[in-house]
Amino acid sequence: MGIEKVFNKKCLVVAVCAVLANVAFAQDAAPASSTPPPVKAATDTKDPAAKPDKAVQMKALSVVANRYDATNMRMDSINTVDVLSAADLQHTAVHNVAEALGLMSGVNVTTTGSGYFGGIDGAARGEGMFTSVRGLPSEYNVNLVNGSNVAQGMPYSRSVQLSLLPPSGLQTIVLNKTSTADMDGDAIGGTIDFRTPSAFDFKKDFSGSVTASGRVESRARDYGGSGLGSGLAAELQGKFGAEKQFGIYVSGYYDYRNIANSEIGAAESASNDGSWAFLHATAEGDSAPGYDPAHNLTSLGSNVGIASGFERRYGGNISFDWNVDPTLKAYARMTYAYALTEQNTTYNQLLPQDVTYVPTSTPGVYTPNIGRIANRFWFETNPERADLATIQFGADKTAGGWTISPNVFWSIGRNDRPEHVEIDGREDKYSQDNFAYNRSSLLSYGGNGFPYPVLAPGLQNSVNNVQNMYANDYGEVTDIRSGQKRGGAKLDLRYDFDSGVLQSVKFGVKYSDSSREFTNRDWSTGGINDGTTTLDDLGIFKGYYNQIFPGKFDWRTPEVSRAAVAALIAAHVQPSDLDTCGQLDFNNYNCDTMRGTEAVSAAYGMATFQSGPWEIIPGVRFEHTSIHNTFWTTPTDADGNEAPGYFSNNRTIYNEPLGSLFINFRPDGNIVYRGAIWQSYTRPAFVQLGGGSQISVSDGVTTITSGNPNLSPIKATNVDLGAEWTTQSGGYVSLASYYKKLRNYIYDSGGGQANPNTSGVGTVLTKTPTNGGDGHVYGLEATYRQKFQNLPEPFDGLGFSVNATRQNSKVDLGRDGFENERLQSAPQRMANAELFYEKAGFSLNLSYHYTGSYLSTYDFLNQGNPWDDLWIRPIRRVDLHAGYLMNNGLQFDLQISNLTKQYSYWSHIGRNSLANSDIVDAGMTTLLTVKYSF
Repeated sequence: MGIEKVFNKKCLVVAVCAVLANVAFAQDAAPASSTPPPVKAATDTKDPAAKPDKAVQMKALSVVANRYDATNMRMDSINTVDVLSAADLQHTAVHNVAEALGLMSGVNVTTTGSGYFGGIDGAARGEGMFTSVRGLPSEYNVNLVNGSNVAQGMPYSRSVQLSLLPPSGLQTIVLNKTSTADMDGDAIGGTIDFRTPSAFDFKKDFSGSVTASGRVESRARDYGGSGLGSGLAAELQGKFGAEKQFGIYVSGYYDYRNIANSEIGAAESASNDGSWAFLHATAEGDSAPGYDPAHNLTSLGSNVGIASGFERRYGGNISFDWNVDPTLKAYARMTYAYALTEQNTTYNQLLPQDVTYVPTSTPGVYTPNIGRIANRFWFETNPERADLATIQFGADKTAGGWTISPNVFWSIGRNDRPEHVEIDGREDKYSQDNFAYNRSSLLSYGGNGFPYPVLAPGLQNSVNNVQNMYANDYGEVTDIRSGQKRGGAKLDLRYDFDSGVLQSVKFGVKYSDSSREFTNRDWSTGGINDGTTTLDDLGIFKGYYNQIFPGKFDWRTPEVSRAAVAALIAAHVQPSDLDTCGQLDFNNYNCDTMRGTEAVSAAYGMATFQSGPWEIIPGVRFEHTSIHNTFWTTPTDADGNEAPGYFSNNRTIYNEPLGSLFINFRPDGNIVYRGAIWQSYTRPAFVQLGGGSQISVSDGVTTITSGNPNLSPIKATNVDLGAEWTTQSGGYVSLASYYKKLRNYIYDSGGGQANPNTSGVGTVLTKTPTNGGDGHVYGLEATYRQKFQNLPEPFDGLGFSVNATRQNSKVDLGRDGFENERLQSAPQRMANAELFYEKAGFSLNLSYHYTGSYLSTYDFLNQGNPWDDLWIRPIRRVDLHAGYLMNNGLQFDLQISNLTKQYSYWSHIGRNSLANSDIVDAGMTTLLTVKYSF
């Protein structure tokens, strides 16, 4: 799995082959400011007539200390990879490894996902959570820890929530952008390998470090809170035994952050509450003839609020290595990461009521008129308890020309939403005569398109006194559990030939089995209809925010106690309040339950040929997948009455042969030209294959709505051409082009069906998700890094780095009118630029990150047309890092993320309209760390 499968495993686990003598590898916390290894000049290359060395291939997992080591890894790899070193992770001002991946070319980091991770709810946390690689969404990636598969605990997709992992918990991240035959085949986007070190990655026999950190969130301070957070991390390694044949590495971390981020949700209100209209309309409210619907939108309502709470993460890694003898190395790796998030959203909702359409001066054209605005209050939580654990045991045995590498692995991942609570209040619960409005839109817009609610005096007074609203009920509570257990074994065998064009052959087998379970249960308490009880009477408030959106809206809003709301619900909820999916308790308890198993068997073979500067690596892989899903079926009788349900099952089988051909040309040690073509695929999300089933009967016609076990996997033919080279003056350049031809496309639709289609004849109809059509994505990536090492001191520490990506995508969703859509999460343009100074222990990094606009959700308003797709505005961010490493082992680092306080999220309905926007202001994050190494 990952790049390590390309490596001939003769060296120590987590070490580099001795043939890579120019890789400055086994270092003790080597600073990024250290002098890079000398670059070989063209005159240093061998005589072309001389017999070439064997193809340079890494022989085990490798952990790199700085960006120069990372360059060597990229150059020497037989496939196209991108690498973040330990120093890169330490010197970047990001919250987690998802955001760190955004420093690589071709990678887009998204702050939203599926289900309760989607939209503004997920984005309000103010951190990146998922990654798109080369235009493909996160569930098209394979995620590894130390080369072994991790469990996928997400409820509605195959994605892995990368915000779970802090940068401090890892040493190296390797992104494989192309896949050889010895790597998992279900990676159309990329294979991301998160690596931890072993004791043999350090020079000393015994060493360690302790790191303490403090952080400040600026937006939380804007609300009057402290915004403070902290962290502590430590690592320890030692080698022992008579010949230092044993090595142990142990690390652990803990961090904590407080958040209070601002939100305005006009797009959310449009989707959930219908708070949108066409500005130029027919008398019935349709878009008037001659007007483009996407440019004809207006907003009739909006949510404004605060997302507050905390995130607490902890975890650690353990590695044990045993060099039994020169021919046998054994190892064990264990990792664990845990994150507990409390996210509380306090919303002031301004919703349209009594909307009519009135004539304009243009004959036949009408405009909406909001009769009144309903002022309402809504509090909800978006808690999450997530963890990810991995365990693996393996060995590398050499005998003659053979290298035998067995490995067993196990992983468990959870993404639970425990005790999600909601409660709301209404100014208009008993009277519909308040807050007459008579405008065509609730919002006015600033110069940059920022929306401002227009409030009449009476409405302004009401939003400042939410506590006086009538309580609607005693609240609602939802409990969601989602997780996966995954384990397996693999065996890789390689034979190296002493001479000839054929350098090596490699083959192997792998088996993995997984089980997953998802449950969702909801209880809604009875309404409060006494005509007197207000929100204040419920005792759920613990204070006030003086401004609901500092710098934009100055009305105050209450701060809600989540614990008080949970206690209120617990005191009033009844067993009969269970209302997850229907009327019968038996159905409500089981209707949103799904279990599944997935077994994947794989075998591969590949060979490496070398003739002069040419490397040719053909390969073939075969994967057999057996998926078995269990889900709840809820029937209704001929009169439409709900009947007791039952568990049903279905099964899906995939057999995928995957071919690959990699060709590298290395005319000298400083340049490599690459060409590759390979096949890959992605299995549909479990909810699409085996989602819950409903059976309804109406007028003698039975309609069955369920998942579709006959969905085809998404298949891709991939082509990659590129070149990488280093210069005599300390520079590194890479250029790459890629093309992916997709078939049977399926998009991320959260918990809903993708491309729902009704089939059948007569009295029995079936409504299931279906595959879409074909698509493609193609692009160009460029990276250039230069350190001016030939300048006179002290300017020889200056340098810069820049990477840029330009890509295009097109896909047919399989729905009428959606034949020419962009891929989700695939911006056309992305770029990173960095100025740095590294000298005498001092490092300074000023970086700029840009992500162009991209499509997030298809048909957001369910209008059956692409004009209402949800788009994300371009993201621009400036980060700063400054650090100093002292001779006594002390190191100080200051990291500032989002230095200019740009909005972290801005989505809008329609590609060219900002009328209905969701915006999150998460402010700036400052992190100060002090590290002592010994």
